[in-house]
Amino acid sequence: MQSFYNKAIAGLLGLVVASVLIGYVCLHLTYLRLPLLPAAESGLQWQSEPGADNGQSTVKLLDDAATLSYEFTVVKAVEYPYSRVELAFRDRAGRPALVDLSRYSTVSFDIKCAPSNTLQFGLLMPEDHVSTPGDYTTYRLPYAYFICNERGDRVEIDLARLRTDQWWFYAFKMNLAQQDYRRNKIAKISISSTFQSPYRVLSKVRIKDMVLLGRDMHYMYLFGGFLIIAWPAYGLWFFRRYPRVLRAEVKDKMRRDIPLVAYQQLSRDLHKDREQSTILRFMATEYVNPELDVETMVNEVGLSRNKINEILKAELGFTFSTYLNKLRLTEAARLLGEKEDTSVAEIAYAVGYRNVSYFNKLFKEEYGCTPKTFRKLRDNAPDSTGS
Repeated sequence: MQSFYNKAIAGLLGLVVASVLIGYVCLHLTYLRLPLLPAAESGLQWQSEPGADNGQSTVKLLDDAATLSYEFTVVKAVEYPYSRVELAFRDRAGRPALVDLSRYSTVSFDIKCAPSNTLQFGLLMPEDHVSTPGDYTTYRLPYAYFICNERGDRVEIDLARLRTDQWWFYAFKMNLAQQDYRRNKIAKISISSTFQSPYRVLSKVRIKDMVLLGRDMHYMYLFGGFLIIAWPAYGLWFFRRYPRVLRAEVKDKMRRDIPLVAYQQLSRDLHKDREQSTILRFMATEYVNPELDVETMVNEVGLSRNKINEILKAELGFTFSTYLNKLRLTEAARLLGEKEDTSVAEIAYAVGYRNVSYFNKLFKEEYGCTPKTFRKLRDNAPDSTGS
């Protein structure tokens, strides 16, 4: 059984380690990170597009490689003045493209503004049955406001909670309640001035380390599938293998212990010398006596305690108490297999035990299972003892 237990423990530890490692890898993979800036590290192809209103507002791009740096001036010469820089997504051929950002829930970036400013972050996307492809004035622009200053700060924007201006719903006759939008077709990312941006003041903006963040729980589902399959499979292997191993162990144990069975031992005593024969014969006949101990044997056979233990140790490799329990338990095993109608308690008393719980404890230590389990194993196994 020890070999089986070693394999079971090794398998269990291996399964635990595998579960921890796979769980860690899957958890790590659920965290999505898609850089946009610097441009050389970007996971998407894009092209910067500065733009301003048709009035006197201006915008000048300074850098779009390591950072997105630009300067602008907003002049209130039209009803809705603005200056902006957009990241327009492109395909490999450099043509305008729509990208799927539905797996990303947050955009994060470092930004500095001089002077302090309130800007707008937006996602430009076509709306089904409303937008005209390529006509960005018909595209939906969900947005969020954020503050920046000369000290610089890290900004995080929830992409799932952007809002759309009322005029857009009015212009395209859509219900204001239709605030939901999908991020699977994004044409541009827009950074724009707002009505709180300073007018007729040269404003500078520097954005770096822009990254899209998200979670993909499919990996955790895969991990859950692994747990659902691997752990029950291990349990099934263990509980199917354990009875077979235990049955084989019991049969081997009985085969090895059969010479100790009391009713067979007497026929073997003829080959021993007088002292050995006396000791073995006495124990073979008196083991059922619950009062039997080494002192009783000393008085009955006339040999010293040391001599008795010396002979038993040399002949069988046991001390008196160990050999006595061997005799009793081996006989109990025989009775359990042959006397199906006899209770465990009756068999315990029959072989010299007064305490059934103590008998059960010793029996399990000897055979690796309880007497009731042993009886079931014997019932399901062919007789290999010859008894």
